[in-house]
Amino acid sequence: MSQVSDTLISLLLPEGILDYFELTKVDKDAHGLNIYLEEKNISPHGYQKHELESKGFYPEVGIQDFPIRGQKVALCVKRRRWTVLANGTIISRDWDLVIQGTRMTTEFGLFLKGIFG
Repeated sequence: MSQVSDTLISLLLPEGILDYFELTKVDKDAHGLNIYLEEKNISPHGYQKHELESKGFYPEVGIQDFPIRGQKVALCVKRRRWTVLANGTIISRDWDLVIQGTRMTTEFGLFLKGIFG
């Protein structure tokens, strides 16, 4: 994407979301605008990339966001999961740690916590 597109997209989405999620698709249907996001393959806090193997995603979660130009907006979010190679445990990002350790806004932190618990 171009810098102009990146700037525009970042203004339409919750602040900080593009640090952890990649925009994969946008479509419009009779119900409104659907924005598809997949969690990036960035190792969760406390793990190195070589200690983990990405095991795909949890089922997609749909979240209603603020309307854009009168269109209903749904964020279709897919969280990533990893296997810890040493013991076979399945893990995912701890959003409580992300909220405390980054520059995310409180709004975005609460948004993620509300989605993922």
